[in-house]
Amino acid sequence: MDTFVDDAGLRLAVRLRLEREARGWSLSDLAERSGVSKAAISKIERGETSPTAALLARLAAAFDLTLAGLLLRAENNGERVSRAADQPLWRDPATGYLRRQVFMQPDHPVELVRVDMPPGGRVEMPASSYARIRQVVWVLEGEMTLTEGGTRHVLAAGDGLGFGPPSDVVFENASTAPAAYVVALARS
Repeated sequence: MDTFVDDAGLRLAVRLRLEREARGWSLSDLAERSGVSKAAISKIERGETSPTAALLARLAAAFDLTLAGLLLRAENNGERVSRAADQPLWRDPATGYLRRQVFMQPDHPVELVRVDMPPGGRVEMPASSYARIRQVVWVLEGEMTLTEGGTRHVLAAGDGLGFGPPSDVVFENASTAPAAYVVALARS
């Protein structure tokens, strides 16, 4: 089953290959820089598998991009207005969480992402995905537990958390109800 909405998976596969080739990197080079196996990268680039959010974050960081930046490049959207109907959607095949890229422009320092996390959903993001950015999470619905570098934060609807220095982060919806949150990030 394709976990991408529309043909985003194929656009992402092409974008990853273009980013790698633009840098003159082999599959081995990207594997070494990202910590993702050469075989996995090859399957993603050929459109044979859908990567998880954590894996995409590692690949994006190797390219010195945020996850949102990589997805935006795959979408190739240059409009200043981000219409709801045109906002890229992506579903994580491992957790089922749905990620909506609300706003991102290459010439703007702020990005906004909405994530709908199903009950029991858990995503581990490596510290490398937070290099050179500052991030705030704002819970819209439900309850989220964020563990940032060993510090656990339980956030209810309306709560916000500004991230500290880059560290591994776990996003978890340990409840039996869906949760939704917004991620606002700025390049530092």
